Formats: sequence, C-alpha cells, structure tokens
Amino acid sequence: MYKRLFLFVPLLTLLFSCKNTKEPDMENHNQFTNALINETSPYLLQHAHNPVNWYPWNDETLELAKKENKLLLISVGYAACHWCHVMERESFEDSTVAALMNENFINVKVDREERPDVDQIYMNAVQLLTGSGGWPLNCVALPDGRPIWGGTYFPKENWINALTQLADLYKNEPEKAQDYATKLTEGVKQTGLIELNEEEAVFDKSGLDLAIENWLPTMDQKNGGRKGAPKFPMPGNLSFLLRYAVQNNDQEMMNYVNTSLTQIAYGGIFDHVGGGFARYSVDDHWHVPHFEKMLYDNAQMVSLYSNAYLVTKDALYKEVVYRTIDFVEAELYKDIGAFYSSLDADSYNEEGELEEGAFYVWTKNELQTVLQDDFELFSKYYNINGYGKWEDDKYHLIRSISNAQFSEENDVDEAEIQLKLKKWQEILSEERNKRDRPRLDDKTLTSWNALMLKGYIDAFRVFQEDRFLEVALKNARFLQTKMIKEDGGLYRNFKNDRSNIEAYLEDYATVIDAYISLYEVTLDEKWLQNAKQLTDYSFDHFYNEESKMFFFTSDMETGLITRKVETDDNVIPSSNSIMANNLFKLGHYFANKYYSENAVTMLNNVKEMTINYGAGASNWLNLYSNFIGEYYEVAIVGPEALDKLKALNQVYIPNKMIIGSQVESNLPLLEYKFNENETTIYVCINGACKLPVSETEKALEQINRSF
Repeated sequence: MYKRLFLFVPLLTLLFSCKNTKEPDMENHNQFTNALINETSPYLLQHAHNPVNWYPWNDETLELAKKENKLLLISVGYAACHWCHVMERESFEDSTVAALMNENFINVKVDREERPDVDQIYMNAVQLLTGSGGWPLNCVALPDGRPIWGGTYFPKENWINALTQLADLYKNEPEKAQDYATKLTEGVKQTGLIELNEEEAVFDKSGLDLAIENWLPTMDQKNGGRKGAPKFPMPGNLSFLLRYAVQNNDQEMMNYVNTSLTQIAYGGIFDHVGGGFARYSVDDHWHVPHFEKMLYDNAQMVSLYSNAYLVTKDALYKEVVYRTIDFVEAELYKDIGAFYSSLDADSYNEEGELEEGAFYVWTKNELQTVLQDDFELFSKYYNINGYGKWEDDKYHLIRSISNAQFSEENDVDEAEIQLKLKKWQEILSEERNKRDRPRLDDKTLTSWNALMLKGYIDAFRVFQEDRFLEVALKNARFLQTKMIKEDGGLYRNFKNDRSNIEAYLEDYATVIDAYISLYEVTLDEKWLQNAKQLTDYSFDHFYNEESKMFFFTSDMETGLITRKVETDDNVIPSSNSIMANNLFKLGHYFANKYYSENAVTMLNNVKEMTINYGAGASNWLNLYSNFIGEYYEVAIVGPEALDKLKALNQVYIPNKMIIGSQVESNLPLLEYKFNENETTIYVCINGACKLPVSETEKALEQINRSF
C-alpha cells in the first residue's frame, strides 16, 4: 500500500516574499577559499571563494559536525538555478552573514544533481515543514544529520534572523531541537513509504480508463500541458498519453497531445534561434521560460517528438527533433562521447550584471538593426508585439500559428518562409553569440546521459539518420568504459577524468533502459547482456526484500538518516517505475520469471496511486498498459534482420518488444529459428509464436495494435 504522512512540527515560522529585482554582483577577488575548491562540481566550485566556510557532503564533514557539536547547515542547489545565484549574492558572499554561519554551523554545500539522495531527504523535510519545496533548498540539522528546520530562498535579513534563532535554540534549549529532529525524521522516513501489496494483481482496462478520468480535469485543452502556471513540458506524461490515444483510438486525447506538442514547440520555451528547450515557462501559455536548459529535458523531448512524428508525420515535430539535437551537440556534447548537464539561466548583460535570460531576449531596435527589411515579416511571425513582450521593452520569440496559416495570411509562399526562417536563425545566432554566454555545467551525470542516449536511439529508430546512431554508440561506449566501477557497478558523475560518487538507482534504471533500446535497434546482444548484468547488480545492492521495491541508494551508501524508495514519476520518471518496465522486458528476453513477477509486484504496490494520480505515475501507466490486450515479442532472425527491423520501426507499436539476430543466438525466443539463407519474422505472445513470415507487411498484419 502507498502511504503519505503529512507531519506538522511547531517550529520557527518565517514569512517572506521573493524579490524579482536583479542585484549586482559583488566583486570577488578570491580573498576567501574554502574546502569546495577541491570538488569537480561546477556548482560547488561557484561557491569555493565565498567567505562562508563551506564543506562538501561526505563522511569527514559529518564527523566534524559531531566532533564540534555544531548544527549542520545544508544548502542544496544546482549550477543553472537562478535563485540559488541570487541567494549567493545576497547572503553567501556577505562577510557578516558568513561570520554568523561559520561561528554556529558546519556549512555544507550540495549539488542536487550529483547528490539527489541528499536532496531527496532534506526536500522531504522542508515539504513536511512548509508544504512546498524548491531550490535553493536550505535545511538545518543536528550534527547526526536529523533535520530540525528548513525552507527555500531567504532574503538576507530573514536568513540572518532565522539562523540567529536556530543557533540560540540549540545553545539554550537543545532538548527542543532534539524533539523537533525526532518528529521530523520520523516523518521523512514515513513519507512515500511503500508496503507490499499482497492482494491479487489485477490490471484491467477499467482501471486505466479511471486513471485517465481522474487526470482529465487537470489538462489544459487550450494551451496543452497541465492547467495553470508555471508549465513544465512533462515529456513522460505526453509520451504515455500519446500511447493511450493511439491504442484506444481516442481522437480527443490525440487532439490534446497534439495541442500540447504544438504549443510547446511554438512557445518561447523552445529556443527559436538556437534550438532546444528551457526547463519550464513561468506563464500559462509557454511564452516566458525559466531560461535554464537541462540535458534531461532535451533528451526526453527528443524521444517524445520522435514518437509523435511516427504517429502524425507532422513536419513540425521532425524539425523540433533535429533542432534540439543540433543544440545538444553544439552546447552540451563532448567529443569523448559524453554529454554535459546544463546551461545556466543567467548571463551578464550589457551593464555587467548577471540577469536571467539576458542571452536570449531582444529589443525591437536590435532586431530592426540586424534584420533590416525583413523585420516587419519577422515581427509578425515571432510576435514582436504585445503578445511577445517579455519585460523592460524586451521581447522573447514566440509563434502562434502554423506556417501554412502564416503563408495564407501574409501572402508568402511556404517554401520562402522556410528559407527566411533559416536565414533569420543564422543572423540572430551570429548576433547572439557576441553576447556573454550562459555558464555551462560541464559535469557528466550517468542517468542524464542515459536519457540522452535513449533520445538518440529513438531519433535513429524513427528517422534512420546514421549520425544519430553513431553518437548513440559513442555515448554507450563512454558509459560502458568510463562510468563502470571495478565491481561492475556504476559511478554517478564524471568530470576531469574523475568519478567519485556511487551511482543511484536512477542511474542503473536509465542505463539499463537505454541499453535495451540500443539492442532493439542494433540487434547487438552485448547491450542486452550489459543490461542484465546491471539489473542483477541492482538486485544485489538496492533491492528491498520486504516491499519488493528498490531503494534509491545502494547498501554501500553511508551518512544518510534513511534510505528512500522513489515512486513518483516527475519530469524524470521515478527510478522504480523505470526499473519495473525494465524487468518486464528483461523477463521476456530471458524467460526469467523472477524478473517478470517482480515487475508485477512493483506495479501492484503502487496501483492505487497510479489510478488516482496518473499525472504523477505516467511511466507506471506505461507498464500497466502492457498487461491490457496483447503484448508482442517480435523476433527477427537472419542475415537481413536489420533491414526488416528498419521497415518495422516505421510503424508506431508501443505494445511490442524487438528481439533479433543476424547470426545464431541462444536467447530463448531466438533458439532454433536462425536460417542463414532466409530472414524470417516471428510475432509471438508470451513465447507462443504465430507462423513465421518473411515480409514486414505480413508481420504487421499479425500484430493487432489496438486493445
């Protein structure tokens, strides 16, 4: 059974409002240097010269807090976080604030992208205390790590007041701090607790339909995505709803998915100059983004739009895929095959001040100067008007209609529009590159790279561009060689040829998923075997025998007050939902009942949550859908297997898996099927195969793609 415990602890309460004003950078001549100088995380290095005596999260730091009997002040953020930078400028670069922090606390800076395990625990604590969360995340804990107080962004005076009260509390009334810690830690341990569901596992269409019915009221039918603001693209949600619409022949749902994909692509959240997506929009119609660009968003958007193109053949979706990949390769790709993490939201404006979006927005005068005679047409296309206005007489590009409609309304041939678009993009890109560029977070994270690997694989599967597969293989080899530990496990991070953090379940689950997908387009069995090896490692080090779920952290992790089980599908699907989908497939590939039965148990454990809150369980719903109707194992064997596979992949069939070989194979579904003189396709269900065929069209006829 799925449990949530909401804990209300009578603690210090501070009310504040976040400022939207931009503060000038304080000059920093490296007068101070703290322990973060030895770290590789760009976010931690940004704070290495703060007057705050920051430490990284590790066993030595935790021991120091116990030795000195000081409260831990744990501050969590990431390199592309705008409000993290604001709080740094206002408080962490201020010597008076730093003196207060250094005297009373052991101050720990955490990169949430490197250490999602730490972020997860203290985010739970802050959510229990305040009802919400975000970054920067600031939490105060006892020397043993148990939290007593926290919040997100604090203006300087509020921050000083809070820390002063907390220091006094711990000095004068330590028993109260202990009481707060006991209650809050118990709440953190209970949050999201998963118990084994021993009821019979039943996954029927009525349950799936109920999940959609419960979800529908939150869907924005006009602008797409979820109602209200801010708007996050949530590619996992749209990927599942695309599948649901196709398999149920639900035209209304298909309209919603297409509306969402089109409005997102038209919106300012998509960079119309350089390609790629920002993390989210602050308004309800995708116009003004929070300008940071994250690898994990763009990776999943490539997969989403590739599959949507396969269903609709909408040229806009193909353009989005190609331009997003172009952005990733230009900004986030290293020639060794690794992908970087993100581009910052902030960059320096003409006044030398850090400003969110400074790299991306335009004044009307700037556009008129560089576009000259084309400005009038450009301004109509990208709404250099009240609709496209950002702030301070600046504009952010946003579309509102299709090329066909624009062509008709402005008496311009569509082919000419395409030529002009390319010209405008080149002109503005050249002009924009003269500006100060957003800072790059150049660390490499295993799970985010695996998501991007999956994006390239999906793009290759749909568009058959060899260069997509080449990059995918290069990245897969990077993960296989650079991110593997001696014991066969994974590292989380890589920078400057150094990895120093144990991987989390998210890393294992996404790499396994990507390797399975890579096998399905190359038929190279080593990727499938690598996926199985990492799965077995996950069982050895992450598995909870009581609940049959997987912990987020391995049994080798130390220093945390509890081990959490992640089940909520967010912008990145939960590690357990990805793993359950992996086990479902691997159970078929290897005829492994243990894998298959565990996938069923995991889904059954969260069934109630999945039906009641589909928007937070869309990847679980993908797995749920596999148990409704037929699920096809498509075996392709013979010397021309790859050619047959390419043809088969031109049809969207979400309820199938590919297994194949150009040579003899011992995989259960391929045994005794190979013929060196002929390539045959077997459409199977739970190992029982229909008559083999040699033509892709006939194989497709054997597949009933509806429920």
